Amino acid sequence: MENKELIELKVSTVKKLQAIDVDSYALNDTDSRLPEYINMCIAEPDKHNLYELLSIVRFFHLLDKYEYRASKVREFITLFEFLKFSGDKGATRIKASPVQIFQFANIKGFYHKDTDRKLITDALLFVPRKFGKTTEVSAFMVDDLLFGDSNSQAYAGANSYDQAQILFGELKNVLKRLDRKLKRFRINRERITHLGTSRTSSARCLASDASKLDGLNASLGIYDELAQAVSFDLKNVIDSSMGARLSPLSIAITTASDKRDGPFVDLLNYYKKVLREETENDNIFAHIFEPDVDDEEGDVNTWRKVQPHMGITVYEDFYHRKWKVAQSSADEMKEFRNKLLNVFTKSEAKEWIGREYIEKLHYKHPELEGKRCVVSVDLSVSDDFSAVTYLFHLGDRYRNQKYCPFHSITEYFIPRQTIEKHPNRELYKKWEEQGHINVLETPTIDYDYLSNRILEKPYVIKGLGYDPYKSKEFLRNFEGAGLSEYLYAIKQTYGEFTSHVEAMELAVFNEQITFDPNPITAYCFDNAVIDEDRMENRKPIKEKETDKIDGAITNVMGFWMMNNIKTE
Repeated sequence: MENKELIELKVSTVKKLQAIDVDSYALNDTDSRLPEYINMCIAEPDKHNLYELLSIVRFFHLLDKYEYRASKVREFITLFEFLKFSGDKGATRIKASPVQIFQFANIKGFYHKDTDRKLITDALLFVPRKFGKTTEVSAFMVDDLLFGDSNSQAYAGANSYDQAQILFGELKNVLKRLDRKLKRFRINRERITHLGTSRTSSARCLASDASKLDGLNASLGIYDELAQAVSFDLKNVIDSSMGARLSPLSIAITTASDKRDGPFVDLLNYYKKVLREETENDNIFAHIFEPDVDDEEGDVNTWRKVQPHMGITVYEDFYHRKWKVAQSSADEMKEFRNKLLNVFTKSEAKEWIGREYIEKLHYKHPELEGKRCVVSVDLSVSDDFSAVTYLFHLGDRYRNQKYCPFHSITEYFIPRQTIEKHPNRELYKKWEEQGHINVLETPTIDYDYLSNRILEKPYVIKGLGYDPYKSKEFLRNFEGAGLSEYLYAIKQTYGEFTSHVEAMELAVFNEQITFDPNPITAYCFDNAVIDEDRMENRKPIKEKETDKIDGAITNVMGFWMMNNIKTE
């Protein structure tokens, strides 16, 4: 579907949900957290993505069509909350979240009428990293071992042996806490066997060549990080062995990857079609967490939408830190998108404005005193240099018979002790000798010195742009001087940057800008690659984490300022 259609579908889905009389379904009989989750989604749909909302519509459709056994769901919740899982503070019991209660209700609650045959045979939990996948699927395996068919066979499958052992290792730890003397289970590296006289259930860890597997009679298959799989051979072998089971269950729990052409993408798209009611399959359950098509990837509201366990299994500050790191290199940005935004993507970074373009536009402007400009800052503390750009608009200037209204001066600052231990120290020392970088004798960037230097410039400064994430201390001098109205917070998001990136490109490629001849500025532009997000917004980022692009960023911020400063 086109983006416009998906946006319209979400609007109609919200209307459909708001028309449901949730109370009439007596969902509290299952657990109060079930209607809590559903009502939360209905009351605040902007905080939840389209497919999450569609899964709720589907839940009510199944309630109307099939038999729902609240007692079965309550039994599983009781088991989940009784088990002890590994955690930061040692083995501990976990209270299921409302999101998990909804998942349990879908997977465990529905039956074909007047039978013991469960409805859901295939489940997909498409969630970002740090959701708590391992604990949840471990509980499903324990349930199968203890309460499934007497000869149940549960399999933990993964793309590598080490990966499979992470899941299987937690299962073994849970069982050892449950049966400390191991009277009920025999546990070895790759297999767990129930020792009861009337129960021969087992669990195995699999990551081998699927062609070597035969004689399986699976009742439960758990597939970890299926989005990384280059083929579904292992999953297909396990799933195809379930034919003799009354209520088999196959659960894929995964986060996105860079394998956009892998088999999982086709499976995910199929599940989405089912949720959109474009095809019918009542035997599947899919809970999909990803951004909506119009969500900004650097927006904290998008992070909360994608990560339903924000504040439970992961702190919001973790996302802030990872987002900041993501802008340090193309590879880090790909990792952020894949694992924390749960979006399939490869690195989209491309070469941008090379050094030669900036050097071609070097020009030492003879007289700027009293000229109007905007200021943009990109601050470090002690780990590297800070950049301050003064972007002038000289409305009557022509150069080489071309209209050339912009001139940029960027200054750079770094503590001396940072230079001494920096991998680029020889280059930085050369720049110091040549007078291109200001070296401070303080252990960190002296914000008082920096702000006073800006205020003492003989220019008419119309405004100062800053990154709101790391400028609080720096701004105090300006706020104290009564200059708050001249300060502009510039979010470092792709959506915020994209039009100003284009303005920067037009100015450079049409030779409508000149740069003060500081080689560090050309160095910064040369290190920058242009990256696109899923909405085709563009922003310069580092190709490698060790690259410096501060001067390029502050110049783009300068064009943001030119377009956003208040006019008198």
